[in-house]
Amino acid sequence: MKIIRNCTIVDGVGTASFRGDIVVDGDRIADVVRGGAPVCPGAEELDASGCLATPGFIDAHTHSDAYLVIEPDAPSKLTQGVTTEINGQCGGSVAPRYGEARLSSDWASLLGDRLTWRSMSEYREVLAAAKPAVNTVQFVGHNTLRSSVVGYAGRAATADEMRQMKRLLEQSLDEGGWGLTTGLIYQPGRYSTPQEVVELAKVAADRGGFYATHMRSEGDRILEAIDEVLDLVKATGIRAEISHLKTSGRNNWRKIDAVLDKMQSAVDSGLLLGSDRYPYCAAGTDLDVVLPDWAQEGAAKAECERLADPATRARIVDELDASGRDWSAVMIGGTWHPETKQFSGRVVSDLVRELSLTPGELVCRILEKDLCRTGGFFFGMSEENLDKIYRRPWIVPGSDASLRAPWGPLGADHPHPRAYATMPEFYRRVRALGFSREETVARMTSVPARRFGLRGRGVIEKGAFADIVVWREEEFVARSTYTAPHQFSGGVEFVMVNGSVPYRNGRFTGDRAGRFLEK
Repeated sequence: MKIIRNCTIVDGVGTASFRGDIVVDGDRIADVVRGGAPVCPGAEELDASGCLATPGFIDAHTHSDAYLVIEPDAPSKLTQGVTTEINGQCGGSVAPRYGEARLSSDWASLLGDRLTWRSMSEYREVLAAAKPAVNTVQFVGHNTLRSSVVGYAGRAATADEMRQMKRLLEQSLDEGGWGLTTGLIYQPGRYSTPQEVVELAKVAADRGGFYATHMRSEGDRILEAIDEVLDLVKATGIRAEISHLKTSGRNNWRKIDAVLDKMQSAVDSGLLLGSDRYPYCAAGTDLDVVLPDWAQEGAAKAECERLADPATRARIVDELDASGRDWSAVMIGGTWHPETKQFSGRVVSDLVRELSLTPGELVCRILEKDLCRTGGFFFGMSEENLDKIYRRPWIVPGSDASLRAPWGPLGADHPHPRAYATMPEFYRRVRALGFSREETVARMTSVPARRFGLRGRGVIEKGAFADIVVWREEEFVARSTYTAPHQFSGGVEFVMVNGSVPYRNGRFTGDRAGRFLEK
């Protein structure tokens, strides 16, 4: 038994905070005592004087599927109070993995001989052996399904391929998948028809699953993309979340009111559960998304072959240089080759001036060296719009990031600061908009727990799972930056996951009890 003493309890459901103690027995909260619990001989006492005790934070949109196997202490997540991640997002999941399906290049290269699974159930076995520190909800990615059956060809699926995808999705859901996600700007999901996605969403809906989508457009055609999501929900009855809500590109910033009004109407009518958003105005994804559409077909392997052909490469360079893209809004993220490491955290427009290259030449040179695995940060969003988005109470925090560590294989990358600091930044920004402490914590805990059907999580109450974070409000700050990302957030004293304490007083204890959650 453990007793968290002398804390200010914020229970996650909006109740006014109060002073008290939390009694934990095994993996559950045995009691919540206003004022103070009686002495219990033999219980472990955890002093939380001067701290808030809240439910563990739920990161509603993450990509840690593979990294939980590589770095199960989940350092960047625990140090910002995250106890549960919603993984398998944007159409890319760690399983199932058949046919031509390839994990993202960083996952595959870092996993090495630990990449032994094909099915969802096999992945679960590997994950259980790793003993992760945080809970994970695992979605099934449409891109992973499609590449397993259709491959990376730029065409519609045949009727037989649709049957195979449905069977593979059914199997993955039966083995613990939470639902279906899409990433409709990425390979190979971008080649799917709306009807293909609807047919797969029906399979997920029939098994009580959820749907989360990186829509077909977040810029020029964002309103039409939202309509595609709503049409899918109407056709399937599935519960749906729109991922990382934004209006990308300065020309689209003016659309934010229409976007929010359309989504508010859908939320009010029960068509949408809501949305998530990270508290930054730069997106983070692979740098190869800047390549012309035709040059992206077939994913990294085909891209590298095109870059190796002088005539094709020249065409790519010319199209990039003529694209009209604002290269001052593109920063190089994680790189892989020794010759490209120097470019991480640098803006493309600055680099081209220093190196006397065109943007197309620079991008192609970096991608070629990195085998098309380079990351990029894209500063295409509005701070004013982010505040408008965060004023909607159905927006919850989603980092859109894998877990990271400042050491080991994950420390060699150059991640977006959202990997380390989404929770303190979300808390700071939402509080600055006038939301109370209790309302803000609820959006980080019980709101996403209810949205995704996480029973017994996201609340501090008798009988709930003991996922608890104890933190100092005034010290809960982001330290990670775009140029120096590997820095833990401040203010978290200790974290409890299923009654165990994997992080305490700046130390990762190895007492890991995270779980693969099932509906």
